Amino acid sequence: MSTPILETRGLTRVFRVGGFADRHDLHAVDDADFVINESEIVALVGESGSGKSTIARLLAQVYRPSSGEILFEGAPLSSLTSRRDQMRYRAAVPMVFQDPFSSLNPSYPVSHGILRGLKLHRPELDAAARRAEAERVTEVVGLTPAREALEKYPHEMSGGQRQRIGFAQALAYRPKVILADEPVSMLDISIRIGLLNVMAKLRDEEGVSLLYITHDIASARYIADRMMVMYAGRVVESGPVDEVLQAPRHPYTQLLVAAVPDPRAPLAVSAERAAGEPPKVIDPTPGCRFADRCPLAKEVCRRVTPPLLALEPAHTVACHVAAESVGRGAESVSVGAAA
Repeated sequence: MSTPILETRGLTRVFRVGGFADRHDLHAVDDADFVINESEIVALVGESGSGKSTIARLLAQVYRPSSGEILFEGAPLSSLTSRRDQMRYRAAVPMVFQDPFSSLNPSYPVSHGILRGLKLHRPELDAAARRAEAERVTEVVGLTPAREALEKYPHEMSGGQRQRIGFAQALAYRPKVILADEPVSMLDISIRIGLLNVMAKLRDEEGVSLLYITHDIASARYIADRMMVMYAGRVVESGPVDEVLQAPRHPYTQLLVAAVPDPRAPLAVSAERAAGEPPKVIDPTPGCRFADRCPLAKEVCRRVTPPLLALEPAHTVACHVAAESVGRGAESVSVGAAA
């Protein structure tokens, strides 16, 4: 297999919170291991506060890991010490934010950000070539005619058009992986599908990989190749998107899938089973962080942190109950069975 574009090993980020005499550790991300390969979309899903955006900011080097490491094309980021290497990485792994307006300067036409980025990250291009490339990436993301779109100011564009400009800015750098943090959550449902198709187009025609961060399982199913499920700072399940959604092994993933409206499906879990709030991840103790909300939890779940194990090829789960079911030869573990 080829070397992954991005890989994390034991990636952890801990924030110190509290006052001088009462400090605590908030574990935003704990021991995350995953890879992003060439020309694939990986969906990172989970409820608010699960650590999804923190992972994106770690990959974008907005935050530094507390421990663990990030590898870019096989080399740890700690080895990228020169300014040239740092600039190369930032061009290769750009970020598209949830709020497109916050990443655009309202005082300039939208062409300003694209051309400025090209001048900074692709200095070999002259002014005419930068303009031609700006028009090309604008057309790729579906804004035509490109010349007219580039001369508009952010306030003259819709939310969907501004988000497309965000992807055009990222594409102009010739990226390897785009970190897309909830890129469609602020858009009307009627126009989300258009932006999802843009993301699929970048993968299929431009060869760009994406880390698609979302709480929307339906959109993840629509465009993603693989899915990672996070809960309270930990990756609890990972695998091919269809396999994870059709046969979820972790009870939390099962609850997420059961929460997706589907008039054809039977009710898999009662509202009482799905009740409860995520745990606080300040000074966490060993054990599964989902144990207090899990109807299948056993004593071992509250004492021992479950490792991420491969129960099937390419499908990993961090769950004691799921691991035991494989040992017994059971086909699946279902939250609904405990209801």
